Amino acid sequence: MINDSRPIGMMDSGVGGLTVLLAAQQALPQERFVYVGDTARMPYGSKLASDVVSFSQEIANFLINNYDIKLLVIACNTASACALPILAKELNIPIIGVIDGGARAAVQQSKNQKIGLIATQGTVNSGKYQAEIKQLNPDLTVIAQAEPEFVTLVESDQANNPAYQALIDQHLAIFVRQGVDTLVLGCTHFPLLGQMIQQAVGDQVTLIDPSFETANDIKKYLSQHKMLASQDLISEPNRYFTTGNCATFTQIASKWLQPTEPLVVAHLAIKHDAAQEYLEEVVCPD
Repeated sequence: MINDSRPIGMMDSGVGGLTVLLAAQQALPQERFVYVGDTARMPYGSKLASDVVSFSQEIANFLINNYDIKLLVIACNTASACALPILAKELNIPIIGVIDGGARAAVQQSKNQKIGLIATQGTVNSGKYQAEIKQLNPDLTVIAQAEPEFVTLVESDQANNPAYQALIDQHLAIFVRQGVDTLVLGCTHFPLLGQMIQQAVGDQVTLIDPSFETANDIKKYLSQHKMLASQDLISEPNRYFTTGNCATFTQIASKWLQPTEPLVVAHLAIKHDAAQEYLEEVVCPD
């Protein structure tokens, strides 16, 4: 029996990628995951593309060198747009991003050929989602809008605060006016605002959460390449890292993932030497 017990690495600019992690854990309960949330340097969406590439390289190197991951999941739309093509050439492990699955699902779902996209400024500017959707169906109209404030709401643990419903309604009114029937949540933070986003656009609009498509892509790849872990594998616990505040990360992650046991969270310090910047695992500061 094939049994590749190495963990799956997953990275995001913060806590948003936990939406992808949860979907992947549900699809692949026998697998072990090592997650890195780069909360100290979020949001990625307003950063230079070259900086996003550098951050992604640092995280990938940490995961490969310290945890011998068998697959890297870039659970961040901005990093998927900017860094995935470069990392795919540099690394000797497979990489899966979140854009392809989200674009596929949106095209399959839309009936009136009007698709909305909300994402970070970096993802919108990259044009990756728009290009993927148009490649699948050139007749579709894509209306894209950057929503950096939504990322801030999630990272500050305000995702379920009804006081922000009016703000979300105002930001998303353009999609109601344009009559889109499908809205892509093109940032992994946004599913955490799913209820308020749905209320803002109405039940006639289908929300596309790329995390489910990404989880299916992970499962399909591992199965096809005989890289699945054994069902009866007794593995080490999942590991979680943040470059930011451990307590805040643990609070949000525990609320979203609802684990049966306390999360194993550690801090990644951003270190510098004469040649480069790198990440180093340290005990969470008090």
